[in-house]
Amino acid sequence: MALSTWLAFFAASWAISISPGAGAVAAMSAGLNHGFRRGYFTTFGLVLGIWFQVIVVSLGLGALVATSSTAFLVVKWLGVAYLVWLGIAQWRAPATPMVTRSDEGVLVTRRSMVLRALMINAVNPKGTVFLLAVVPQFLNLAQPLLPQYLIIAATLGFTDLVVMAGYTALAARVLGALKSPSHIRAMNRAFGSLFVLAGSLLALFKRAS
Repeated sequence: MALSTWLAFFAASWAISISPGAGAVAAMSAGLNHGFRRGYFTTFGLVLGIWFQVIVVSLGLGALVATSSTAFLVVKWLGVAYLVWLGIAQWRAPATPMVTRSDEGVLVTRRSMVLRALMINAVNPKGTVFLLAVVPQFLNLAQPLLPQYLIIAATLGFTDLVVMAGYTALAARVLGALKSPSHIRAMNRAFGSLFVLAGSLLALFKRAS
């Protein structure tokens, strides 16, 4: 991949990462509930989900989602159901910060956060279609594709690590202001509603004709 091509994709990657979506909601929710250091594990899961999407597109399976109405609808509604389920769970969460007290509990919690975030990005067909629309513009078909996809995956991962760190840190700074159960309950319901909203927006998403 030529340097000029990579710089153009690098710029596009920032726009992709900064644009609000379910990933940003998940990062801010984790920052509010866990603080920055623990909440940042959600970003690792989001990046793994992006890499999963890149693998799907690079293997050509993304083309099936983009061209098959049935495949697209199956993946789409799985994503909708998952986001709505996250929203309901967040809405009903107890009015206490989601923290753990044992080393084993911290490990399990971090693993769960990574897996949850991975699923948020992995089951989002909008991401697959977006990658299918954007990535081919930066590929040189005369050159080996694997190194180019690796560069694309690394670039997307880097920008998401930086941007989601900002979202997580911004939300974590609010954590100190959440002293009472009523504050925490309101936060849980706000982010629960945002997850449901993200699912609703995904439900309205259609493939480009």
